[in-house]
Amino acid sequence: MTPPPPTVWPAFRAADAPALVRWLVDVLGFTETLVVPDGDRIAHAELAWPPGGGVMLGSVRDDDGGWPVRPGSTGAYLVTDDVQAVWERVGAAGAEVLRPLHEPGHGGREFSVRDPEGNAWSVGDYPGAPRA
Repeated sequence: MTPPPPTVWPAFRAADAPALVRWLVDVLGFTETLVVPDGDRIAHAELAWPPGGGVMLGSVRDDDGGWPVRPGSTGAYLVTDDVQAVWERVGAAGAEVLRPLHEPGHGGREFSVRDPEGNAWSVGDYPGAPRA
């Protein structure tokens, strides 16, 4: 089954957006959907999270373009069916671990890491409370 297209997009600015795209793809497991280069910078990128959802990002600019998000100021929770596989990729990449793999009180397994820009990423298998 193909996951539905995202309708909520966490969005980031990055000092080195090409490197952040590579890290998000190679370490966390996102896939590139769209990358619009702007010289050695990225004007706009969309990365899909394979189980569903995605993120948008672009290079930080001198004029914020109406989007005053600074690099390293965002966090997101990623739901996956294979927390262990992502944890192993993160370990192999030497990512900065904020919280090691554990079982929180609300169920499932999760961990948190910081990307090279300073953003926090939690990865777990808890899909959230059921919707009414």
